[in-house]
Amino acid sequence: MAKVRDRTEDFKDAARRAALNLGYNESKTAAIMASFIMHKSLERSPFSKAALTTLDSIRTLEQFLMKHKKDYVDLHRTTEQERDSIEHEVTVFIKACKDQIDVLKNSINDEEANSKGWLGIRSNNLNADTIAHKHGVVLILSEKLHSVTSQFDQLRALRFQDAINRVAPRRKVKQKSTTTDVAESSTSGNVQSSNVNNLEVRQAEDVQAEPVRFQQQLLDDETRTLQVELASMLDAVQETETKMVEMSALNHLMSTHVLQQAQQIEYLYEQAVEATKNVELGNKELSQAIQRNSSSRTFLLLFLFVLTFSVLFLDWYN
Repeated sequence: MAKVRDRTEDFKDAARRAALNLGYNESKTAAIMASFIMHKSLERSPFSKAALTTLDSIRTLEQFLMKHKKDYVDLHRTTEQERDSIEHEVTVFIKACKDQIDVLKNSINDEEANSKGWLGIRSNNLNADTIAHKHGVVLILSEKLHSVTSQFDQLRALRFQDAINRVAPRRKVKQKSTTTDVAESSTSGNVQSSNVNNLEVRQAEDVQAEPVRFQQQLLDDETRTLQVELASMLDAVQETETKMVEMSALNHLMSTHVLQQAQQIEYLYEQAVEATKNVELGNKELSQAIQRNSSSRTFLLLFLFVLTFSVLFLDWYN
């Protein structure tokens, strides 16, 4: 196998001789030779700058989530208002990142539309490769944002699950305490009624205290009835609270899926519009091809007719 020879010095000597032959002075020649060592950094395009800005925003969002993850999940570190504030900031941040990605997509679509020729065919393969590269950049940014959004959805699901778990034991404890209170009140009522009976046996002569005991018994009955009604109302309220928390979690999941479906529908609509334009251009091209075919057929028949008469005329002339 032949050895590879380094021709860098030969190239520099050739460049120096060419500069001297062109009449360059020493300073300009030295600048040219220095450019071989220290290359100038290429200036980034506006699309690259916007893509890097979007990537920095997504990374900042991910760092914000990692920083406030424990504060958002742990119930003893922050209050409900602070967790709502964190959730609002993350939602605003996600919306801003999605808007930036949409701006990048629109710029790619505009560039792709401008690069197409009269028949919808790209005139430059290099431009097509650049557009494909930009589509890949946007896809990577979308996947990165979707990953961060999925992490936030998991944290929110944990918060909703903790809220449901807090409501369920409290409901059971209150049910037991209510049942115990009702049982104790009924027992005390029975004991009191037995005491009243004993007092009635012992103090049969006391006729004036009978209306008071009767009113007390009515009040005890009404109190027990109110306790039972309040217990049932408390159960209904706690059940409604649990269902509201579950509905809130389901609503968030549905909104996320609806947003994804809306983006997919918008993409399909754009593809359908582009396909319709391509079909229209194809129809125009077909009609023009039919016209060219008919005109070429007429020209061919006319040419054969003239050629035939020319041959006959030459034969008659000879």
